[in-house]
Amino acid sequence: MNTVKTINEVRNQVKVWKKEGYSIALVPTMGSLHAGHASLISRAAKENEKVVVSIFVNPIQFGPSEDLDSYPRDLNKDEIVCEGAGADLIFAPKATEMYYKDIEASVSVKELAAGLCGAKRPNHFAGVCTVVSKLFNIIPADKAYFGQKDAQQLAIIKRMVRDLNFDIEIIGCPIIREKDGLAKSSRNVYLSPEERQAALILNKSLTKCREALSNGERSTNLLKEIIKAQIQTETLARIDYIEIVDALSLDAIDFANKPILVAIAIYIGKTRLIDNFIYEA
Repeated sequence: MNTVKTINEVRNQVKVWKKEGYSIALVPTMGSLHAGHASLISRAAKENEKVVVSIFVNPIQFGPSEDLDSYPRDLNKDEIVCEGAGADLIFAPKATEMYYKDIEASVSVKELAAGLCGAKRPNHFAGVCTVVSKLFNIIPADKAYFGQKDAQQLAIIKRMVRDLNFDIEIIGCPIIREKDGLAKSSRNVYLSPEERQAALILNKSLTKCREALSNGERSTNLLKEIIKAQIQTETLARIDYIEIVDALSLDAIDFANKPILVAIAIYIGKTRLIDNFIYEA
């Protein structure tokens, strides 16, 4: 496995693989890799002959008060995770390699980005769509793999690929959790031991909602109140949002009589964590 840092290097290698007839997968990441990322890479390796992992902390998807400077970075550790999971090549460019100083073009998916995390993080998904579009152009893979934990991002990427006719298949992969239920996240490293314990409230609150759905509750307002009540039992937790939306359109709905996405964002101390599940009505 090799690590390259320029667009020309990764393009040249992928061209060789294409000429030799290999199927190619792309796993876009921002590094600080954990078992969730490893699961994406492993699946990509099982389903394709060559796997490229991009590691790039994308500056244009961070807001002015967000954690760009402090976002965890450890390329050496990431290389070990990638090699162990079956990657063939890492593309780890600097921001100056990915963006011209006078860049003007960008890509956005407006309606799907309007709610959930998009309502709280203006321009975030335009930054995501722009960098992912660039990666798709730089690395013409057959498939790209994304985690379901970022459910809105996954929906937006799928719509962008459809609307702009990218010749790539988007594969969504299940959330990977710790043994105690906390969703794997690069931001979990920010949590103190006390906050780490408090963060379990995300999965606990979603479990309460899932139980209510299984028992026949369909009012989304009541389901959101169930989640809210559970979260409020944890003093270190502060709600950013609780939403229940159509799983495909991400539109708000009053009754869960179709496939739904139940999504939450919670601050534990200063750390913002997200979690979700999809329920097939």
